[in-house]
Amino acid sequence: MSIIEIGVGLIAGILIIGALIFMVELPFKIIWNSIIGAVILYLVNLTGLITIKITFIHALIVGVFGVPGLIALAVYLNFLK
Repeated sequence: MSIIEIGVGLIAGILIIGALIFMVELPFKIIWNSIIGAVILYLVNLTGLITIKITFIHALIVGVFGVPGLIALAVYLNFLK
């Protein structure tokens, strides 16, 4: 075995482990962002200024995009729809 074969194997192993970690982490990140988005939607609904139904999709939009997502969702649901 040459040093090049060992290096290529090592790099391939690191990339495979990184991909596996990413695939395991992603669902937890999506769920966490959805929980945060649902809490934000709940707090916005408490103000009474606008009403946005709390669904998984709405919570995910707010959780991923933050304040711009909240504003876009509020405009779409309350004024355009």
